[in-house]
Amino acid sequence: MATLVLGAAGAAIGGSIGDAILGVSAATIGGFIGSTIGSVVDSWIISSLSPTQRIDGARLDTLRITSATEGAVIPRLYGRMRMGGNIIWATDFREETKTTTQGGGKGGGGGKVKTTEYLYYASFAVALCEGPITGMGRIWADGKPMDLSGVTWRWYPGDEAQAPDPFVAAKMGASNTSAYRGTAYVVFEELALSTYGNRLPQLSFEVFRPLADPDTAEGLTRAVTMIPASGKFTYATQAIRKTDGGATVPENLNALADSTDMVEALDRLQAMATAVESVSLVVAWFGDDLRAGSCKVRPGVEVSAKSTTPASWSVNGVSRANAFLVSRDDQDRPVYGGTPSDFAVVQAIQEMKARGLRVTFYPFILMDVPPGNSLPKPYSDNAAETGQPLSPGRAASSRCRTTSASTPSRPRA
Repeated sequence: MATLVLGAAGAAIGGSIGDAILGVSAATIGGFIGSTIGSVVDSWIISSLSPTQRIDGARLDTLRITSATEGAVIPRLYGRMRMGGNIIWATDFREETKTTTQGGGKGGGGGKVKTTEYLYYASFAVALCEGPITGMGRIWADGKPMDLSGVTWRWYPGDEAQAPDPFVAAKMGASNTSAYRGTAYVVFEELALSTYGNRLPQLSFEVFRPLADPDTAEGLTRAVTMIPASGKFTYATQAIRKTDGGATVPENLNALADSTDMVEALDRLQAMATAVESVSLVVAWFGDDLRAGSCKVRPGVEVSAKSTTPASWSVNGVSRANAFLVSRDDQDRPVYGGTPSDFAVVQAIQEMKARGLRVTFYPFILMDVPPGNSLPKPYSDNAAETGQPLSPGRAASSRCRTTSASTPSRPRA
């Protein structure tokens, strides 16, 4: 309505002026200005008369917890076990609201939709078992591996010297906070519950507690050999990712989403075999001929092109594009992983030294004789027969490891 009225008024005012501007009559210009102003007024009136639609998300009125049983038995475990826990402390959940507004139409007209979303966070502690434990591994939430990236959490071994958790003490007061000595437990701080349907998920934990007896395999083991020897980034302590079809895929984050395989392997080693002092780090290159005089020993990879970040594969100055390609089986799968990259080996040694371990660099040769070869068999009479056996390095490597295990070696940095 205002569009029509103000358009007519504008045309009348322009007509009273009587002149033309750039060949356009003043009446036409006045009518256009009046119609524009009227359109804005109409939109404002319609918006004012249209009630705002409100949508409220699900709201939590009670905190449902995994388990909080008074007088529950404290389990005692040995070795490695996946287990649940018992809630021993929790705060009231914290609520956040997030409101977004949509709609309004051109010029502010039309109805609006306000959506309010409720987000919840919980802080709590879970008792696990009798302490002291030596390590924590994976955590599962509702039966699925829990992504701990961005989650603030801490675990306590349950020894007789552990101090109260600082977050719990800040909430309860230092004089009212138990250290739970003798009990291993985990504290989660401000865990977002939206992923779990606004409730505490059913949690289970991988716990390590070796026998406190020196006359066991764990107590007697002083040195270990670390394999697999191959795997381009398997020894790296920083996360390496590759670009695959536009997506970024982790190369060495298989055990946990936020911890590299090498770091996790060392954590579990020291958690289960606490007496270990020395590690032999096996690094494999590849030979291609059983005849020693003809064999070439080179670093190898599975594919000659791959984009990785933040570091690329390189061994002794050889780039991926120029490296030896390992053989493939009848299903076109590589029969070996690649040689560990130089930077990954250095990171592994640095990490082990930082943990107080002695390190022996253990060069190793894996024989990669390709299928369909016509190489002379060195074991035949005068090497008259051809066709060397395929990839004999698997059996040979087992014999080499057995020999090295029975022969003491002095660890070197």
